[in-house]
Amino acid sequence: MSNRIITNLLAIGGAWNAYPQQLGFQSRYLRVEMASDQPNFSVLAVDSLGKGKLDLNAMLPPGKPDASYSPVQRGNAIEYQGWAFAFAERNITIRSSYVQGAKPLTLNFDPILCHATLIGLFNDAGNITLPALLHFPDHGTFRITTGAKGVSLGYDALRGTDNYVRVILPAATAEQPSIEYRFEVVALYPNVGRFANDPRYDGFRRDFLNIFQINPRLRVLANHAASDPCAFTVYMYSAVATRMPPLAEGLSALDVLRQTLDRYVGGMKAYGMAFYNGDQQLPYDFLDTYPSLVMAASDYVLASSNKDWLAQNYPAIKAWADRMIAFDPDGDGLMEYPMSGNSGSWGAQLTVRPSNWWDTIGFGHKDAYANALAYAASGRMAQLARMAGQAADAQRYQSRADQVKEVYYKTFYNPETGVLAGWKSADGKLHDYYFLFVNGAAVTYGLVTRDQGNGIWDKLLAKMSEVGYQKFGLGLPGNLIPIRREDYVTRDKRWGGSQNDDGSDGFQIYENGGATACYGYFTIQALRILGRDKDAEAILYPMLKAFEDGGFQGRGPNGMTYDWKAWDGTPWGYEGLLVDGYMTLLAAMPDSARRPHSRY
Repeated sequence: MSNRIITNLLAIGGAWNAYPQQLGFQSRYLRVEMASDQPNFSVLAVDSLGKGKLDLNAMLPPGKPDASYSPVQRGNAIEYQGWAFAFAERNITIRSSYVQGAKPLTLNFDPILCHATLIGLFNDAGNITLPALLHFPDHGTFRITTGAKGVSLGYDALRGTDNYVRVILPAATAEQPSIEYRFEVVALYPNVGRFANDPRYDGFRRDFLNIFQINPRLRVLANHAASDPCAFTVYMYSAVATRMPPLAEGLSALDVLRQTLDRYVGGMKAYGMAFYNGDQQLPYDFLDTYPSLVMAASDYVLASSNKDWLAQNYPAIKAWADRMIAFDPDGDGLMEYPMSGNSGSWGAQLTVRPSNWWDTIGFGHKDAYANALAYAASGRMAQLARMAGQAADAQRYQSRADQVKEVYYKTFYNPETGVLAGWKSADGKLHDYYFLFVNGAAVTYGLVTRDQGNGIWDKLLAKMSEVGYQKFGLGLPGNLIPIRREDYVTRDKRWGGSQNDDGSDGFQIYENGGATACYGYFTIQALRILGRDKDAEAILYPMLKAFEDGGFQGRGPNGMTYDWKAWDGTPWGYEGLLVDGYMTLLAAMPDSARRPHSRY
């Protein structure tokens, strides 16, 4: 095949380009370069919005060269022995024809550059059935379908010394001599009404799927495809799943959520559960673990109307709700963590984790954030009990919710600062570092009155101005002032620990005031509920721009990642992609103030 033929060939919606030993195709939606020595991509880039954002190649090198392959070009397609690829503006069609000894098509993606993930449902063999989505966070999505029966995709991911996300397309067999895979570029997001063509919402449209990353080895939604699952974040996935349009014919985000819930119902352990992976620093379940699971189950049942699933799994969901009650030995309605949360009770070396997601901050005893979730979870457990015909249970859980609401504000309100503290330790002290997410959750879930909420957020916004935080494209800090050494669970500066008593030398690093997209939802959502749209949008729009620019993914020059940053933008994260931050996109929904995700 001559270079002249390759160079001059035009393809529908795009153009072939010739490179030494390479063939390429590009449209507004996708860019590919094909290897000349094997049937595979050397470059694959996607832009779901069709704006030509195609600079990133997420592919790892395709594999060991094989000189036995001689590609042949026919029209807008290129054929190798056993495999053929055809391209159009928004589609790639891959066809496998039976050849004895043919190998599967293995696509290896580099998670250091982009945390690709395969979103779909597992079969018993651990493969992903079709249809499925191949999603590239901050870039775009392929919907993968096939007309062949019984075909499923291999899927694996790993981090550490060997970093990859791997998707395997089986080759045709003698029994099934032809298999066609269709990759269609799609953009999946809820209707945003008047914002549908607003470029400020590009990050919303491109990234609404980002929160869904499936760990293939555990078959569950996780921090990202090669990272840990966290039981205390399942309610974040469920909140987004309830607003997601269908992913494909016969596949929904609720199906993916149910798959994860089934794993937890079946007894799977995750981070936030006692002795996960044998970790001796986790002797207790986190206080936000079981509220999260109950809320997620409620989201699934109420959004899907799957009463059969509720009937089958009601005992397990009830057991989760009862674990919350078991954390209330004094009977006041509030859960209490076994660790006291007293200042100075955390040793110089990390030996026990505190009570919630913010696992380097010394939350203990009565935890304001976890109890806000428990309030929502108790009320929603009452709903599930009524749906299941369990009237006595419904009354019991509703009484728990009412009891939490009765004591919450007076337990955690700090008259010295005018905001809610993060936790009340066993010695009766309030630990208050102007936690944005705690106060946001209290408003979001209805634990304070409108007047109380506005008073609280007057103080928080004034404090934010006082400390000079205004780069909202970095996200938001969890706390606005340094956490004292006596209330932090590590001295290691890399994780926000400090040697100074006032915590100042660790401030802005990781959870000690570092900026992140994580939990930004609660601040923006609280401001919307309180009618403070101008304040909400001042935070939201810079964050949407950062989502569009991929500002919360990837690795910086210092080797750290951008899921956490100091206030000057220096990265201090480690996940590379932390899906929790993309819950913030819910607060961009035009009806978010009228329909908080926790209310039906």
